[in-house]
Amino acid sequence: MKSVEIYTDGACKGNPGPGGWGAILLYGDKRKEISGGEPETTNNRMEMTAALEALKALKSPCEVHLHTDSQYLRQGMTEWLPGWVRRKWKSSTGKPVKNRDLWEALVSEAARHEMHWHWVKGHSGHPLNERADELANEGVPA
Repeated sequence: MKSVEIYTDGACKGNPGPGGWGAILLYGDKRKEISGGEPETTNNRMEMTAALEALKALKSPCEVHLHTDSQYLRQGMTEWLPGWVRRKWKSSTGKPVKNRDLWEALVSEAARHEMHWHWVKGHSGHPLNERADELANEGVPA
C-alpha cells in the first residue's frame, strides 16, 4: 500500500467570511499542491475541506499521514466521532453537531485509507505547514 504524507490548512478572513483551503500531497518524489475557497464560510469548514479535498485527490487506497494544525479536525476524526454517531449526530450537550455534512464526507473518504492523523503546531515555522497556510490564503476569494 502506498504511503502518502498530506499537509493541510484552512484560512478565513472573518469567521464567518471568505475562506480558503490548501493541501500538499507527497508521495515519493512527487508533490501535488491543491487549493480552493468559498465566499462565505468558517475557518473550521476550511480546515475540514482541505483534508477532504486532499483525500478525494488520492486515486487508490493509501496509508495516509495527514498533518493538520486544527485540533478541531484531528480530535473530531480521532476522538469525538464515535460519540456523535452513537448520539445520532448530537454533541455531548445534545445540540446538533456543527459541520455534519463535512464530517460525514470525511468519514466516507477516510474509510478508503489507512489513516494516521497528526497535529502540527501552526505558524511555528514548519515549512510544509507554512506552505499549506500560503495555499489556503491564496484560495480565499477576493
